[in-house]
Amino acid sequence: MVNNTTLLLLAAFFPLTTAFQPALRGSSAKISNIRLYVSPEQVEIDEFQKQTKQLCQERNLNLEKVKNARDLSSVKGSPILPGRVYRMGRVSDATEHDIDLLMKEINLKTLVDLRSPTELKDDPTLQREEVFKDFTTMVWTERGRDKPGCLRELHHGESPIKRRFHRPKGEVVAVAPDGTMFVEQKDEVEEEEGDCCPECDDGSLPVDEMVSRNRKERHFVSLMNELKYVRGTLRKVRKRDVVKTVLKSPGALVSKRVRGNISKPFISEINEGGLPMLNELLLRYGAPGIKYVLEMCSDSKRLPLAFYCTAGKDRTGMIAAIILSLVGVPDENIVEDYTLSANVYAEMNDHQAMVGALSQRNLDAKTFLGAPPEVMRETLVNIRSDYGSVEGYLDWIGFDRKKQQKLINALTKE
Repeated sequence: MVNNTTLLLLAAFFPLTTAFQPALRGSSAKISNIRLYVSPEQVEIDEFQKQTKQLCQERNLNLEKVKNARDLSSVKGSPILPGRVYRMGRVSDATEHDIDLLMKEINLKTLVDLRSPTELKDDPTLQREEVFKDFTTMVWTERGRDKPGCLRELHHGESPIKRRFHRPKGEVVAVAPDGTMFVEQKDEVEEEEGDCCPECDDGSLPVDEMVSRNRKERHFVSLMNELKYVRGTLRKVRKRDVVKTVLKSPGALVSKRVRGNISKPFISEINEGGLPMLNELLLRYGAPGIKYVLEMCSDSKRLPLAFYCTAGKDRTGMIAAIILSLVGVPDENIVEDYTLSANVYAEMNDHQAMVGALSQRNLDAKTFLGAPPEVMRETLVNIRSDYGSVEGYLDWIGFDRKKQQKLINALTKE
């Protein structure tokens, strides 16, 4: 016989389980006044999800397959004019309805794809003719934080994915038995072997030599790739731990031959650091790409513009936060906009979607698939701690005060 005391204990420890329901149905006890216990934390989560859902309905574009799509003018307190700049998830998923809204009604002129080559390779809809037929494809390649990147125009139907080989640079801290070098980077951003330059023969030109044209363009700007995340994480791991890692897992190293899984110590470091740490790495190692995207947003001839990644959450969210902060949006409103991405992966119904630019399957899903407010709060605090202000960060990446004002004017002035 299940008595009332037993039921109360079960309700306290298993408030939401279906296993508890048979016990309730089979009991002769009078339990009409018993309420299942819900923790204050769960109440807060439920309320957060309810508010997030309501705000998404109010602010997200009415699209069927393209997720997490919003005009930055929709953010509370934003001085950005409607129809200037948008954030969203993967555009290649667009339905006919989505295409009509984005390409005809809004009439997007510039698309900026922030995904890594790994993500592009795994996207079967990357070259969908019905979505991108009116766009000229451009591929941006970085040459370092203090140098302008290179831009290459592709022929119609040409793939933006180009394999490049990278040679590790910096101080060698260990060598695996198979001869693989494990290195610690000397500089935050270094020019990679294979990056384009004025002399290269692939048709690329430095960005500052390219002329803005009155046409629709689709720009591939890989902010981060798996190798950069590994390098950034490596800087946070002590050398003795690195040596230990090399001896135990010589295959999981930074080298031109390795693009696979990161070894356990690095995964542990990333899981412990969570999204704030990935945002920190993005701001540092993705600086050249961030600068280029902001320069495009500053060019009135390229507007309206939409930037996006896989889910439109992390890389997209970081650029949105920088823009919103620069134009004077209060932190809490920026945080609120970020949290609207909380359920985007679930809505995509894609368990293999990228966590940022990492294609790892053993990252903690609870840590990386959500968009809790404390992540953006901590990120904004860290920017001010490390760079003095958002403006100070932009100065550091070479996007000076004159360029900052140009961006503000392009987005807020008639």
